[in-house]
Amino acid sequence: MTSENFIDLPPLLSARGTITLPGSKSISNRVLLLAALSEGTTEVRDVLLSDDTERMVDGLRALGVKVEPLGDNAYRVTGCGGNFPVKDAELFLGNAGTAFRPLTAALALSGGHYKLSGVARMHERPIGDLVDALRALGANIDYLGNEGFPPLEILPATLSGAARVSVRGDVSSQFLTALLMALPLLDREVTVEVVGELISKPYIEITLAMMARFGVAVQRDGWCSFTVAPGSRYVSPGVMYVEGDASSASYFLAAGAIGGGPVRIEGVGRDSIQGDVRFADALALMGAKIEQGTNWMEARAPQSGRLRAIDLDCNHIPDAAMTLAVAALFAEGVTTLRNIASWRVKETDRIAAMAIELRKVGATVEEGADYICITPPAQIRHAAIDTYDDHRIAMCFSLAAFGAEGMRINNPGCVAKTFPDYFAAFASVTQAVPVIAIDGPSASGKGTVAQRVAAKLGYHFLDSGALYRLLALAAQDDGIALTDEAGLASLAERMEVRFEGEQIWLDGVLVGDELRGEQCAAAASKVASLPMVRAALLNKQHAFRRSPGLVADGRDMASVVFPDAALKIFLTASAEARADRRYKQLKEKGMDANIAALLLDIRLRDERDTQRSVAPLQQAPGASLLDTTALNIEQAVQEVLTSYSAKGFKI
Repeated sequence: MTSENFIDLPPLLSARGTITLPGSKSISNRVLLLAALSEGTTEVRDVLLSDDTERMVDGLRALGVKVEPLGDNAYRVTGCGGNFPVKDAELFLGNAGTAFRPLTAALALSGGHYKLSGVARMHERPIGDLVDALRALGANIDYLGNEGFPPLEILPATLSGAARVSVRGDVSSQFLTALLMALPLLDREVTVEVVGELISKPYIEITLAMMARFGVAVQRDGWCSFTVAPGSRYVSPGVMYVEGDASSASYFLAAGAIGGGPVRIEGVGRDSIQGDVRFADALALMGAKIEQGTNWMEARAPQSGRLRAIDLDCNHIPDAAMTLAVAALFAEGVTTLRNIASWRVKETDRIAAMAIELRKVGATVEEGADYICITPPAQIRHAAIDTYDDHRIAMCFSLAAFGAEGMRINNPGCVAKTFPDYFAAFASVTQAVPVIAIDGPSASGKGTVAQRVAAKLGYHFLDSGALYRLLALAAQDDGIALTDEAGLASLAERMEVRFEGEQIWLDGVLVGDELRGEQCAAAASKVASLPMVRAALLNKQHAFRRSPGLVADGRDMASVVFPDAALKIFLTASAEARADRRYKQLKEKGMDANIAALLLDIRLRDERDTQRSVAPLQQAPGASLLDTTALNIEQAVQEVLTSYSAKGFKI
């Protein structure tokens, strides 16, 4: 179930399939900027189309750079040779660090008056170390808010500063990336010394490789210093292809490792320049079976079926390490991820956020300044995962849906930052716990058919109509009026229901034939028309969806509660046939019955059910019509099983 505010992921049984990855965000934004700074025209192909790259494209256009869309994820960029045509501009760059930091450096060293701002979180992400290094080179930069943080104002400067500057390497590798990409604009030799341990080294490798493709070779002394020679200038290579995003690959590889697999990703492989491809090595340490080619990777679950915990320095895969934190929920033992201090200054404080959300699903979590330890729960709990407007939290927690109860992801739209179609792609390679949804008019036999289909398949069973009858009974016991919508909704959330064969339990008490009486049915029809009641029972109905499968009987099962049901059946029969069945059923139980009165009641209820505003009786889109007027129960059951088998499911 999806809304603007959340997406409900059903419990997942397995994962299998192939995904072609979108382009890398890191490479896309580097190449777009280098193409703008170069001489000549560059066609950039397989660009990631996302919020972050849109911010870069919008920024470049505001600076007078010609960026033309070519279709098929491609742009033609006409370079300005490092001399931006627009010398006075205000740029809003959202929360795109890969746009904000490099543009800050390029504009500070190109001459001109610019103001750079972003969303509130961007204004909490440090930039002081980069600004200090740029000032040492002669740049004129002022803070417009808090010292050391955006927004910034850049003023024209003489740029006659030092030939040797330093930058901290232990906060964000984007500071060094931004400096290196901008230094050719100075046309003099400059050496950048790295203070402290350089984190996220693979991202610097990406920067150096992209600069080389545009004609600038950086001299280096290991990870200690980097020198850009005088006379360096960017020249268009003509056409550039962006690799698939290796960070995004991690979610699908992990899905294969957790859900059986194989899951193959295409667009990155062992020859990738991105450090996050080494996520596959981390999965292998957890026991996953990994295969790789030059431009593809594939993951399967361990032979034992269960991953094992690891203790890993994640400096080389800072973004993909978040996926390991959720994969740890499915591993035996305590997983420790170390050297992840950079998580603290990303889109949110990722160490704190991941700890909070992992605890929601039942994990025991210990967090430190630069590490996190995860002990998985005996069973993963369903939870509403808050995403903090952080795309990677949303994507990695989709894997928690492999737990028994599925998962809700709040603000799923935040994935637009790097992977707008993520949840559709994820659904394409994952298989949810299957649901057979059976609906139909009163006395059509849908409950009996559904119950017997469930028994034949060994699936769980949900009689949604019984939920409303149970609520009516519970309301009577608690003295809650059938018109008290809020009171009924609260009661619906509290009551505990269990189906065992033909037996139904309410709050631990076996319910008898009073549940099937006409008075109870009439009361159930009344409470079922209340929107607050239906909303309160929605999560309770979702909880019945458990491995190996569910047969759900009742109104809106196929349209609202389980719209992704594997099989949807609308079971019907003539009013006369239904009245005759109800008559025989009541007589068998020794209850008085009048067939004429039953026929009238069925017709009146059909009219009431089809005309009500909430969940009217109707055949759901995609549902198959099954008329059982001339069928007995066993024949109807066989018809349903045959339809299910025809969809590729084993019976």
